[in-house]
Order: sequence, then structure tokens, then C-alpha cells
Amino acid sequence: MIKLIVSDIDGTLLPYGQTELRPSLFSVIGELRKRGVIFCPASGRQFHSLRGLFAPVQDELTYLCENGAILYGAGREEDAPVLGKTCMPREASLDLAEDIMALPYCQLLVSGANVSYVCRCTPEYVSMLRDEKGNRVQILEHPREIQEDILKVSAYCPGGTKEPAQALGPRWGEMLHMAAAGPDWLDFTLADKGTGLEQLCRALGVSPEETVAFGDNWNDAAMLRRAGRGYLMEQADPELGKQFPLHCGDVEERLRAFLAGETL
Repeated sequence: MIKLIVSDIDGTLLPYGQTELRPSLFSVIGELRKRGVIFCPASGRQFHSLRGLFAPVQDELTYLCENGAILYGAGREEDAPVLGKTCMPREASLDLAEDIMALPYCQLLVSGANVSYVCRCTPEYVSMLRDEKGNRVQILEHPREIQEDILKVSAYCPGGTKEPAQALGPRWGEMLHMAAAGPDWLDFTLADKGTGLEQLCRALGVSPEETVAFGDNWNDAAMLRRAGRGYLMEQADPELGKQFPLHCGDVEERLRAFLAGETL
């Protein structure tokens, strides 16, 4: 019996280049809820950003945010319970942040629980985070001004992630779990969507075998492996496709088929 459906956002529910979900998806989520199935967005995005994206049903969902570094239960934003949290080592995170700021072709994002901290960045970058992504953003002179726990450190790489990964990977890749999160983001965190899914299942009293997950990128792989059934989007990297035999062309269509009686 399926009790939890977890889906990546960018490249999975939301094609790259688009900023809004199809309104028809919200009726599908509502029907799943009536049948006792929990729907959970799973993303590198911030909690506030995800709530805005799912505004019509935002209080009804659970959320796997910051690539699994923090999980929220259902409820209003100010009241939603934290179901799990994985912090990064502060000094290593700050050193990594300084290395990212030293790269001329990258911009920094440091994630707190529900705030994106940026430093020495362009106005266009801030606008992208606030207006396109819907993040809460705080501009600092230096990341050492951050007062809360650090959950994730990211490099925004508009020229692609290959060169930044080569520059940052030798020192930080293994220690802080470097992963590409789309064509222009590199994320560093001690959590991943797989550990996030495990924490979420424990918090909700759901077994991994009762979950279905959808994703499209390498940072979704751990989540897809831990779910009872993991679907990879058809447009994903063919090398990743070799690891996951279940493929999906359109998540909403697959969920509608499930509601009509097909097996997930």
C-alpha cells in the first residue's frame, strides 16, 4: 500500500526554465490526500520557496527541503513542525564558502533553516533567488556573520558545474558530499534526499516500502534507491538511467493513472 509520494521539483515536476507548476497538479495532490496518501516535495529549495510554489495546498504537505537537510510537517509556515534536521560543521562550511567566493565564475548561497544567505553577489543573482525562486534572502558582507546552523552550502554556476566541481571537489567533494543539483548548481551538505526520506519515514510512521519517489538528477539517486519504488525521469542522464529501471515521462500523468487504479 502506498502511503507517501515524494517528488523532486526542478526537472521532475517543473521543467527547467519554467517557474510555476501546472494548476491541475494541486487537484491531484488533494485527491491523494483524501485517499490517505501524503505528498511531499523533495528539493534543494528552501521551505519558504517550496510553500510558495505549492501555494494552493501549502499547509497540507510535508516538505523535504535543502536536499534533505531539514524536513517539515504539515501546517502553517510559522507552526509547521521540524521533523528532522542535519547540520554541517560550521568551520568547514565557512571555509568552503570562502573558496566558492574566490571562484570568479560562481556565486555563493548558504542555507539556514529558512533563509538564504548571500555575500558579495550581483543584484541579478539576488533577484533570481527572491523573485524567481521565492526565497527569503539576507545579504551579508561575509558568511561568518551567519548566526544560525548551516544546513547547506551551494555554488551557483551559470557557466556550468564542470569547472567549479574540478576546483572544489578535491578538497570538499567527499567531506561535504558534493552533488550537482541541475545544470548550474553545486550543493554541499551532510544530508541527502535519501537520508531525508529515511528521517521522514520514521517521523511519519511510514516504511520505505510504502513510498514512491520521482527524480531526474544525481542528487535524487539516494532517494530513489531508498524508496519502495523509484522513478527516474526519461530525460535524465543516460548513465543515471542505467541504475533505475523505472522511468517516467510526466509525474502528474503517472499519479492520475495511480488514482484511476493503476499500480505505481
